[in-house]
Amino acid sequence: MDKKPSTRKGPDFCSLRYGLALIMHFSNFTMITQRVSLSIAIIAMVNSTEQHGLSNASAEGPPAHTLSNPSKSIKEFNRGASVYEWSPETQGIIFSSISYGIIFTLIPSGYLAGIFGAKQMLGAGLLISSLLTLFTPLAADFGVIIVIAVRTVQGMAQGMAWTGQFTIWAKWAPPLERSKLTSIAGSGAAFGSFIILCVGGLICQALGWPFIFYIFGSIGCVCCLLWFAVIYDDPMHHPCISVREKEHIVSSLTQQSSSPRRSVPIKAMVRCLPLWAIFMGFFSHFWLCTIIITYLPTYINSVLHVNIKDSGVLSSLPFIAASSCTILGGQLADFLLSRNLLRLITVRKLFSSLGLLLPSLCAVALPFVTSSYMITVILLILIPGTSNLCDSGFIINTLDVAPRYASFLMGISRGFGLIAGIISSTATGFLISQDSESGWRNVFFLSAAVNMFGLFFYLMFGQAEIQNWAKERTLTRL
Repeated sequence: MDKKPSTRKGPDFCSLRYGLALIMHFSNFTMITQRVSLSIAIIAMVNSTEQHGLSNASAEGPPAHTLSNPSKSIKEFNRGASVYEWSPETQGIIFSSISYGIIFTLIPSGYLAGIFGAKQMLGAGLLISSLLTLFTPLAADFGVIIVIAVRTVQGMAQGMAWTGQFTIWAKWAPPLERSKLTSIAGSGAAFGSFIILCVGGLICQALGWPFIFYIFGSIGCVCCLLWFAVIYDDPMHHPCISVREKEHIVSSLTQQSSSPRRSVPIKAMVRCLPLWAIFMGFFSHFWLCTIIITYLPTYINSVLHVNIKDSGVLSSLPFIAASSCTILGGQLADFLLSRNLLRLITVRKLFSSLGLLLPSLCAVALPFVTSSYMITVILLILIPGTSNLCDSGFIINTLDVAPRYASFLMGISRGFGLIAGIISSTATGFLISQDSESGWRNVFFLSAAVNMFGLFFYLMFGQAEIQNWAKERTLTRL
């Protein structure tokens, strides 16, 4: 049976914890813009004639007669910047390389954040990612191997930053505000995707594609200064928190561990089906989300035949819906819990179901409506929008079942998600290189199947009670 957390109210939106959520929103905004920058820039970076077998094309830019309107856009936007002959398969490897890097650091960084503090871990990761973003245009001139290496190390830095967030929320977020606070912070990723896709083409047109990396790398460096100045690992040590808010947070987290003991019950975790339900949810969710984030500009450019500038603006629209659904979903979830309308596990499974089923239906429908520009755009907007409802489902479920190990388990969860992202990115590049029309159809059908597997597994085994191995122990340490 789910235990009902205390409903005693503390300071609300003007409180420090909501200020922390906004700063974390900005951090997530920064990291996702640095990650997605390449997705919009690559349309201008790549010699598109090479993809059609014209191996003798100039490295300075594609011939004007090969792609009519799209190639004119590329030539116009390059403004003297280099154009690289990277095949779709190579692009798929470049896109997935950042996921390889994130996987390398997710689990160790989640554990280390619990020991050394999430503030330093997240701040360092954000700083390294920002500096490498600034270096990306130069890396491209050195060759594709250097680009892959830079993206991999950048992924390692972002892996440090992603997992550290849940160590902070385990100490800052009262149970009845977890969905709300994490959704505010997490919506920064969707908002960042919207901004970079919206303005990326315009930056290419006005300044050239390298400035996408220069601008958002610089924003990341500024965000680091704000992060180190304002963020603290827990409310007990923050110099600006009010006594009322501190008491409210501490009293609401009395069931959570305050023990410094850091041993991790690996065997118990491996045998825990509710954890595997969360892992499978992450795997399914990240499979389709990675494809949308990575390949949406390419899909719009190749299937709808929209040039790079309009492709970027059009690609940004789905992430308005994603950002809105993330925040509204968190508000609705906490409303249902605070009014005792639904049990905690019911809320988690409800939002997980909506976040996996609805985008699957949209994805399956996409190949059949390509003749209708408007319907295609609507479905593309709905996929990331409805998918982000998972943020109030299994995405934060580790805070329910094992708050003591939330950061460590979030690292493992994101590891499963990033494995899915690596497979889906590479598979998508391979499938669309064979035949564009049938390739995209197979991509969306496969994504829907993966989503359905994750949904059924989570509905069968998902729980919301603190697991026995995750509870505070009163045994004397030796």
